Amino acid sequence: MPTLRLGSTAPDFEAETTAGPIKFHEWIGDSWAILFSHPDDFTPVCTTELAEVSRRAPDFEKRGVKLIGLSANGLQSHHEWVKDINEWGKTEVKFPIIADPERKVATLYDMLDYQDATNVDKKGLPLTVRTVFIIDPKKIIRLLLSYPAATGRNFDEIIRSVSSLQLTDKHRVTTPANWKQGDDVVIHAAVSPEDAKRLFPNHTEFRPYLRTTSQPQ
Repeated sequence: MPTLRLGSTAPDFEAETTAGPIKFHEWIGDSWAILFSHPDDFTPVCTTELAEVSRRAPDFEKRGVKLIGLSANGLQSHHEWVKDINEWGKTEVKFPIIADPERKVATLYDMLDYQDATNVDKKGLPLTVRTVFIIDPKKIIRLLLSYPAATGRNFDEIIRSVSSLQLTDKHRVTTPANWKQGDDVVIHAAVSPEDAKRLFPNHTEFRPYLRTTSQPQ
C-alpha cells in the first residue's frame, strides 16, 4: 500500500458511522473534509477533543468543511460515548464517527501506532494515533498532522490551516508564520514584479523575494 503524502488522493472506503453507512468520497461531495482519528472511546483527551470540535462546528461550516471522526470501536460504544461527550461538553455532537473495530480504515490511512507498545486495546491490538487529514473537494490530501495518544490537538491551528489553504488556493499568495485570518499575506514567489503591481498595487516589497500585502477578499 503506497504511503499517503500531501497531494495523495484520499482513499475511498465504505463504513458504518453514528450517522449511518457512508461511502467516503460520496459523503465528501463538493466540500472540504476533515477526517480525524482517536485512539479509543471513553478516553479523557478524546472526549475533550470531540466536545471542542462540536462546539467549533460553526467555524468549520462557514468554511464549507465536513467533519468526520474515527475510533477503533463499534457503533454501540460510539453512541454511548457521544452521550458522555454531550453531557460533559454541554454540546451536541452532530458529525459522524466511524466505527472501525477491525482497523480497516485505520490501516488504509496508516493511522495505527505500531511503535508505542502501550497504545493498545485490551486485546493487544494497536490503537490509532491522533491523526488529522484535511481533504479538499477534489479528494486530495492537503494537510497531515499526527499527535501522540497523550497530546490533545489544537483546533485553532486546524481551523487556521483550513483558512490558509482556501485563501492560497484562491489567490496567488502564501501565509507567513503565525498568520491569522485578516493578517497580511506574502505574495507568491512565482508572481512576477509586473503581475505583483497589477494584482496587488498597494503591496510592500522588503526584498524582491519577500513582498507583503493585505489579505485578498
